[in-house]
Amino acid sequence: MIEGKIIRISGPIIFADGLEGCGLYDVVNVGDKKLIGEIIRQNVGRATIQVYEDDTGLHVGEKVICNERPLSLRLGPGLVGTIYDGIQRPLKAMYEDKGAFLLPGQRTEPLDTQKKWVFTAGNDSSGQPVKAGTPIAPGFPIGTIRETPSVLHTIMVPPTVRGRVLKTFAGSGEYTVDDVIATTELDEDIRLSQYWPVRRARPYMQKMSVTEPLVTGLRVIDVFFPLSKGGTAAIPGGFGTGKTMTQHAIAKWCDADLIVYIGCGERGNEMTDVLNEFPQIVDPRTGRSLMERTILIANTSNMPVAAREVSLYSGITLAEYYRDMGMAVAIMADSTSRWAEALRELSGRMEEMPAEEGFPAYLPTRLAEFYERAGRVNSLCGREGSVSVIGAVSPPGGDFSEPVTQHTKRFIRCFWALDRDLANARHYPAIGWIDSYSEYADEVKGWWEKHEPQWATVRLEALDLLKKEQRLQQIVRLIGPDALPESERLILTVAEMVKNGFLQQDQFDAVDAYCISEKQIAILVIIMDFYRRALAVIKEGAPLVRINSLPVKEEIVRIKSLITNDKVADIKIVEGHLDEQMGELERTYRKAGAV
Repeated sequence: MIEGKIIRISGPIIFADGLEGCGLYDVVNVGDKKLIGEIIRQNVGRATIQVYEDDTGLHVGEKVICNERPLSLRLGPGLVGTIYDGIQRPLKAMYEDKGAFLLPGQRTEPLDTQKKWVFTAGNDSSGQPVKAGTPIAPGFPIGTIRETPSVLHTIMVPPTVRGRVLKTFAGSGEYTVDDVIATTELDEDIRLSQYWPVRRARPYMQKMSVTEPLVTGLRVIDVFFPLSKGGTAAIPGGFGTGKTMTQHAIAKWCDADLIVYIGCGERGNEMTDVLNEFPQIVDPRTGRSLMERTILIANTSNMPVAAREVSLYSGITLAEYYRDMGMAVAIMADSTSRWAEALRELSGRMEEMPAEEGFPAYLPTRLAEFYERAGRVNSLCGREGSVSVIGAVSPPGGDFSEPVTQHTKRFIRCFWALDRDLANARHYPAIGWIDSYSEYADEVKGWWEKHEPQWATVRLEALDLLKKEQRLQQIVRLIGPDALPESERLILTVAEMVKNGFLQQDQFDAVDAYCISEKQIAILVIIMDFYRRALAVIKEGAPLVRINSLPVKEEIVRIKSLITNDKVADIKIVEGHLDEQMGELERTYRKAGAV
């Protein structure tokens, strides 16, 4: 260990001398209370340190001790179902130890070191049981642990192990995370847990192209603006437009194997909602509690600002660890704007030259470092895994031209822009179909063609209809709808059906909260069929008022909340009503035209 002393304090940034032998991003213990800090700049004779805890009362002259290692997370069984702060301190254990408030210098092991886990030895590539003498490599799976009823945890050889043969192997049994279960011929110990630096991406064999969508159960996302497994998305929107609620809905219903939810600088009551709701939610895939496949990181707005900066890296490191086991992991980062504000505050205290709107010049680089750790990969153990990142952006005043939103758009391929007018009209999710886009539509087209072949065609037809409706609304505001011909007024009518019967989704409705892919396409197909047949009847001379008075029009809009996911075939009944009622109109006006 290397010892220095504090020479200057500026909020969460302190300056110390005597640490010339330390490396950049080394962890230090600051002051008599041994606060956790990290060296973020090295000058001759002076190190700059950001402190991840409340440093009130710290004074010049106190000791700073460098541990000569980077800030790392402890990875192993026991992570799932736990809520951590930004530097992997388990908040529940700390509450039980010292009470409701975090005390400076308080320490608790990130994993339960007393709990014994049932370890089951695995097999090598030839199907033979793992034993002493088995050839290994970084990432080699030596066994499994049932971490929760929903998560099978694979114990892997750490990527830093240099040995290539097991010298000893304890075999199946009950072990704690500290127990040595194997050693290599170089006398390296392999335990149930391992450490990994948060700022360093975990290695993999190959990065692959994305081909499969992350099915969220939200119609506007899955059909119009799909996100792939291994993709990146941003949800920008002003205050009250529903960023957090949209992320909650995706976390609840998406088909990821594991959820990592990062509350970065947001209000504490939002994380409280997650803690209260998630244990009560039944996972539609397993029928068990959603918390059995969720890890929470809470670094709320009242916690030290420096820990907010590292919380995103902590979350993505946890996600990569489970990705290496062959899981599809989804990260909810709420919000990257608060993370960027932490960068701005720390940069200002370090007296760096500000760039646009006061943010540091390296903001785009940091955003890229975060989002580029997403992807679909072939892991070191030969399994396919993915990390999908969904980051909320909170632009001041809903201004999408501000730096965080603009730089984020450079590094993501899916943009779900929340619309203030939709939110004010209680239309949720308030994802605007004009400003939003997804560059993953072509990549996931093959998956959709196998499951719902009509997806590509009906998606383009519906989006084209909504774009026409937007142009017509500009005319309506000037001269009113009565000046439009019947065919264009029909576009306004059907666009409302798409908005109310397809895009709008009620998370408090037990039927409508989650919509399977088959039902999503069936709803949109019947709406577009209604439009085509109504347009044909109008050309035969039928007035729009007759079409609007058809009972089936209301039936179609209410399919989303009346027909459950396990009874999608009942939509055929509504299609029968459409055939019957439209057929009668067609016959009536065809005869009138003939006369």
